[in-house]
This record gives sequence, structure tokens and C-alpha cells, in this order.
Amino acid sequence: MLKTDAIRWPAPAKLNLFLYINGQREDGYHELQTLFQFIDLCDYLTMTANTSGEIVISPDIEGLPMQDNLIFKAATMLKQYGDVNLGVNIHLEKNLPMGGGLGGGSSDAATTLLALNYHWDLNLTRTQLAQIGLSLGADLPIFIAGKASIAEGVGEQLTSVSPLENHYLVATPDCHISTPAVFQNTDLIRNTPKRSLAHLMHQDWLNNCEPVVKNSYPKVAKVIDWLVEYAPTRLTGTGACVFSTFPTAQEAQVVLDKSPSWLTAFSCKGLNTSPVNALLSTLE
Repeated sequence: MLKTDAIRWPAPAKLNLFLYINGQREDGYHELQTLFQFIDLCDYLTMTANTSGEIVISPDIEGLPMQDNLIFKAATMLKQYGDVNLGVNIHLEKNLPMGGGLGGGSSDAATTLLALNYHWDLNLTRTQLAQIGLSLGADLPIFIAGKASIAEGVGEQLTSVSPLENHYLVATPDCHISTPAVFQNTDLIRNTPKRSLAHLMHQDWLNNCEPVVKNSYPKVAKVIDWLVEYAPTRLTGTGACVFSTFPTAQEAQVVLDKSPSWLTAFSCKGLNTSPVNALLSTLE
């Protein structure tokens, strides 16, 4: 039965706590091992389902045509998959930086699939939703699953884990990094041996993309070089965002208060369970 109540759905950001590239397949995709953890900074999508058959998203995002919006794509794909002619009005509160490696677009799309599965009463499994959304982004399944996980293969093989829910200072350099350009760079480390999950969870963590990004983007290098003086600091995903790890919110805030005027940053907390899961549990 169509659920028409307006509900405000969170779409959390993620960090890649480590990222290792194990090799390149014949089809061009890269085999990897990476650890995803959510943070408590979210976009929010307020959804009101209806019978119009139309997908309406507000406000417009400057420079992003509606047809290219991952929220619109996800809703359209779900309509086709579920063979329904229902509609929805979606209001987006955009808090996550675009193109920073925090997964904002994929998270918005995943929340759209989870939310409309509820509003349109489709009763699809998370596995089905992940399959629908995989073409929209390799990290979309982690947002559907909603649990901190190690991802392997090209990112589709997920194993839930429980890393420490640390506090982070996340810096957002003023540059946009092309993920394809990073993976095509001949200097990229792409031969890191695969490790067991136990080994991965009990070692110092690295991001194989970081050296290439630092060499190509001086603004990222500048941020990392400043923050690493205070705490362990790494690139997340293919960037451009950088995160530093702290045991407490107070320690993260001390460094944030010291940050120079050219550094744009925020503090947040790691979450091993997505807030979307928490919301769904109250609705079921």
C-alpha cells in the first residue's frame, strides 16, 4: 500500500579507512580491498510519495541536469524494475561536498532506493536494491547494506566488520579529482598483495591512491602535510577529501580550532551502522 507520509531520510557520507589496489582485470576494472565506514554527516531527502507517476526533485543543483542526477536515475530505475507508475516529490538538503570522495551521490541514490522501496511498498530485498543500483556507482551497495564493511573484488563483495567508531577531522581541498584519471595514472600502485580480513583489520592502514593524488593535486598535498603533524591522516577513496583520526571529539575540535584560513574542514564521528538502518527499523 502506498505510504504518502512525508519522511526525512538521511544519506550519510562514508570514509575509506584504507584502500589497496590488488591488480587490474582484463575488462579494465581494478581489484581492490577497502574498508568503508559511515560518518554522522548526512544529506537529507524528504520524500512524499504520490500516484502522479512523476519524479520531482527540488531544488535544482546548479550544473547538474536532472537526467544526470543519481537520485533521479535511482528512482527511475526502481520504477522500471518494480513495474509501477507511482510518483514522488523529493526535497534534497545537500550537506556533503560533491566530488570529494565521501560518496555523497551514491549515498543519495542508495537512500532513494531504500526509501522508495518503503514508500511504494515494493518489498524488494537489499540484495535486489543493490543489484539495481550497482550501475550507478561501485560504492552504492555499501550504502544499501548499511553496515561498515570491507569491500573486495571491484567493490561488490562485502564483509561486515566493526572498526573503532573514532572521531575524524575531514578536510575538503578546493579541487575536484577525476577517479578515472587516478586509476589510469601509470604511477598508481596496483600490485598490493591481497590480505586476509584478520590481517587487514590489524595493521597500519594506507591508501594506494594517495601518492598519485598528492603528486597531481598540490592542494591535497598541502592539506595532508599540515594535518599529519597532529594525527594520522589519509586520503579517502580517490579524494579529494582527507581525514585525520582522533580518539575523542574534543581532540578533533582542538585541531579544527587551530586550522589555518585556507583549510576547509569539519569534525564528525564514525558510524558502523548507517542512520538509514536506524530509521527503517522504526518504520517496520
